[in-house]
Amino acid sequence: MTVDPRELRSCLGHFATGVTVITCDGDGSPHGATVNAFTAVSLDPPLVLVSLDRKSKACKYLDGSPFTVNVLTEPQDDVALHFAGRPMSRPPEWEPGAVGLAPRLRGSLAWISCTPWRSYDGGDHVLYLGEVQRFEYRGTAPLVFYLGSFRHLGPAFETVPWLESGDSPGISWFATVT
Repeated sequence: MTVDPRELRSCLGHFATGVTVITCDGDGSPHGATVNAFTAVSLDPPLVLVSLDRKSKACKYLDGSPFTVNVLTEPQDDVALHFAGRPMSRPPEWEPGAVGLAPRLRGSLAWISCTPWRSYDGGDHVLYLGEVQRFEYRGTAPLVFYLGSFRHLGPAFETVPWLESGDSPGISWFATVT
């Protein structure tokens, strides 16, 4: 079976994601790229993964360099578009990273500063694993991407689906079976 890349992209667009901007130092100045392919990998050691198109400028800057994952808030759609190639009328505001860490964007919902852990061939992308060094978050609504458009997150369900399952982060599996 041959997979049509456009149809596959349409299918994958049915998975709602948050919107992030990966920032790094690019030739002495802050650089960023809008990315929705970001995920947690491990808590021990603390690792996250970002996937970048191998042809992007950020991919060239990220190889072996610290990076920060900036999780965007609802009103930051202009920031997402800026780092996707549609410049804002005013440039985004930067904050310096701690010594040895990448710069970050002011006003983000959360930021996660990482040092390089490993990188892997991901076809037309490169998969970068970063070890989390510092992070910060605040309580506000995230920017969501679904079916090729930015969206708002709806109201939360009243119940938490995993509380009664063996997958709950706070419940030992052995305690629920014995």
